[in-house]
Amino acid sequence: MSIADVVASVCLVAGSFLCLTAGLGLVRFPDVLNRMHAATKPQVLGVLLVMTGAVIRLTGQPIVWMLVLVGVFQLLTAPVSAHLVSRVAYRRRHVRRDLLVVDELGVPGPPAAQDDARADEPAEGPERTGR
Repeated sequence: MSIADVVASVCLVAGSFLCLTAGLGLVRFPDVLNRMHAATKPQVLGVLLVMTGAVIRLTGQPIVWMLVLVGVFQLLTAPVSAHLVSRVAYRRRHVRRDLLVVDELGVPGPPAAQDDARADEPAEGPERTGR
């Protein structure tokens, strides 16, 4: 067993562990923003570690370029999609505001008793259709 095999094994195990913790975070965290954090940060790093371990193990084969592309697409798409899902969840009031330390968007929400009744309305009110 060479040094490259040991490094590849460590990357594969660490990446698998991070992907597992991301999945557990999706199940256990209380609201959309926390779940988006779990779905992107450890998952992307986990996939990159798995890809790195596979690239180290498969050096010299044509599949390496496909693994590099998978890693690049993970870096580009996962944070952007999580950001967009989080923005929609915030606007649709599916965020537990009591868990927010800082509300950077600064949109004042209704009282907690009215928040449940208006959960599916956009935060800005009815959208204009332009007709």
